[in-house]
Amino acid sequence: MARAGKPAPALAAAGLAAIAILPGVGPQMSAKLAERGLETLQDLWFWLPRGYEDRTRLTPIRALQSGVAAQIEGTVQAVERGFRYRPQLKVALADESRGTLLMRFFHFRSQQVNQFQPGTRVRAFGTPRPGQLGLEMVHPSYRVLGGEDAELSDRLDPVYPQLEGIAPATLKRLIGEALKRLPEEAELELLPADIARALQLPALREALLTLHRPPADADLNALQSGHHPAQRRLALEEMLAHQLSLRRQRIAMQKHGAVKLGASARLAERLRASLSFALTGAQERVFAEVRADLAQPHPMLRLVQGDVGSGKTVVAALAALLAIDGGYQAALMAPTELLAEQHFNTLRNWLEPLGIDVAWLAGKVGGKARAAVLQTIANGEAKLVVGTHALMQEGIAFHDLALAIVDEQHRFGVQQRLALRDKGRAGADDASSRVPHQLVMTATPIPRTLAMAAYADLDVSVIDELPPGRTPVQTIVLTSERRPELVERIRAACAEGRQAYWVCTLIDESDEVIAQAAQGTYEALVAQLPELRIGLVHGRMNARDKQAAMLDFKAGKIDLLVATTVIEVGVDVPNASLMIIENAERLGLAQLHQLRGRVGRGATASACVLMYQSPLGQIARQRLETMRETNDGFRIAEKDLELRGPGELLGTRQTGLAAFRIADLARDADLLPQVQRIAERLLKEDAACAERIVQRWVGGAARYASA
Repeated sequence: MARAGKPAPALAAAGLAAIAILPGVGPQMSAKLAERGLETLQDLWFWLPRGYEDRTRLTPIRALQSGVAAQIEGTVQAVERGFRYRPQLKVALADESRGTLLMRFFHFRSQQVNQFQPGTRVRAFGTPRPGQLGLEMVHPSYRVLGGEDAELSDRLDPVYPQLEGIAPATLKRLIGEALKRLPEEAELELLPADIARALQLPALREALLTLHRPPADADLNALQSGHHPAQRRLALEEMLAHQLSLRRQRIAMQKHGAVKLGASARLAERLRASLSFALTGAQERVFAEVRADLAQPHPMLRLVQGDVGSGKTVVAALAALLAIDGGYQAALMAPTELLAEQHFNTLRNWLEPLGIDVAWLAGKVGGKARAAVLQTIANGEAKLVVGTHALMQEGIAFHDLALAIVDEQHRFGVQQRLALRDKGRAGADDASSRVPHQLVMTATPIPRTLAMAAYADLDVSVIDELPPGRTPVQTIVLTSERRPELVERIRAACAEGRQAYWVCTLIDESDEVIAQAAQGTYEALVAQLPELRIGLVHGRMNARDKQAAMLDFKAGKIDLLVATTVIEVGVDVPNASLMIIENAERLGLAQLHQLRGRVGRGATASACVLMYQSPLGQIARQRLETMRETNDGFRIAEKDLELRGPGELLGTRQTGLAAFRIADLARDADLLPQVQRIAERLLKEDAACAERIVQRWVGGAARYASA
């Protein structure tokens, strides 16, 4: 085994060699492979099969089961070439079991027809399905046998993900050639010997060869489900590489200095005294964690997550006041103007009575107003600046930014977070070494396993308690056929002085998607409920009209708001106690949960009706059942992770997550504690080994090393 800390020369020479060294790979094929990220031999080693076919045995035709892939061997009995709707070729096979099977081809060449002469022996692999005359295989893979019996394979056959423009047989051959150049175990293994032994999993070389060439007796079910020890060995190392990459980002970040905040909490205490509510125990705990971080001479890197309505904004405000009390500035960035403006209004109401100027900066602020705001930011008059990504644009200079708060972090890319951080360097005397503290927040509950993997560069705090007086929202699931009942329910609720939402998934009618559009729904409801004041909000409205409708709804001038999912984040109307979500089966769990969080924000009993179109698919049914069963955002997030996977749950902008090739955070979550222990040890004892593991799996994706 290559000793830890030493380079592995064979690995460097072989694994990082260009695919172009393989026989039959010219510039055109190299370019096609590179488009899919396959540039080196190592990339081919880790291009794993998506499934396997068992061609190690023959199944008698009479023993075939519908839907179960199998290999058969038989003699051609009859051939029919016809045209019914489209050209097709039918070949009838029979074997010694006196069974018959039909092979059906819709795409074929004349040469193929000539191969299938009656009496010819054919070996075929496919999935039998019921046909008009018994079982048939559509487009099976096959080979015409000569006079002698052909040997059966002694290994399971790998099926690789398809690459456009490259034939499966060609890809299989290239991977085989790459595997011939696989170094010996001693040179391929990067983990220290004692760690590798303690894993009780196959060595890396053995794992790769097993996955590309599984023996006939390999556990096919384990391979197909991703639970085979060879797959877990690779998944563990890949997760380790991502963990190391994120942890190194944290270490690099904390090498920078940051101003120590919190020596005085005078302003924070004044805000607490002025609030009409007391902080919950969870808010107190999280603020204490934030305050302890801010008192350090290195930058805070903390994620605060909490369900909709748990009170993250007041924790952010208290943190900002610790910076302002020290004579510095704070900034809060949100992903949409709607959410940013809501934060601005809330914070201005809280802080202006304390004598603190809150500045507002978004894309729509222009001309003299923009110039004036920029001046107050640059000269330090604006102690707290709230805005969208406009805060990161060139030409915006802070006087002395000490705290950067990012709301709904997963909606921003890493580059944007870096850009806001770098604004804090502009005004500092020791600009090269000092950066702002970072507080990132999300109302999208993140499962613990996902947080451990995706946010290893951040400390995580959870506000897991809702303010007192909140009534849990009752969730009801109904078919769209009961729409008239819901119209009457809206009428009754609004007659009692309450307000309601009607959420649609599209703006305009579409022939392709069965969904009620917001515009059509608005017009229908205006006709059905003439006594109500009805508003409309959707993403194609200009910002001014959209904001006006939202403010009218909040002010009680609108009884019923018809909206698209634009209202998912950032609307707080305590009097709204009923929400109808049309075509709820089209939305993910996280989005449904966010929408439902718009009601139940006051003391009135509230309800959310999930209306769906029949028939329901299995996953859609599971989503709606989960919503009906629980209001717990973390339970919902765990189910969402199970159904959708981590990439979709956090969005591809969260660096690294979309790059998992083998690991699956939902499936491999039990490996995370082990991964964390190994990462901690390598970072302490063998930085060179950690670097090689990151390069093998993450490579250039680790470019934001100081994020």
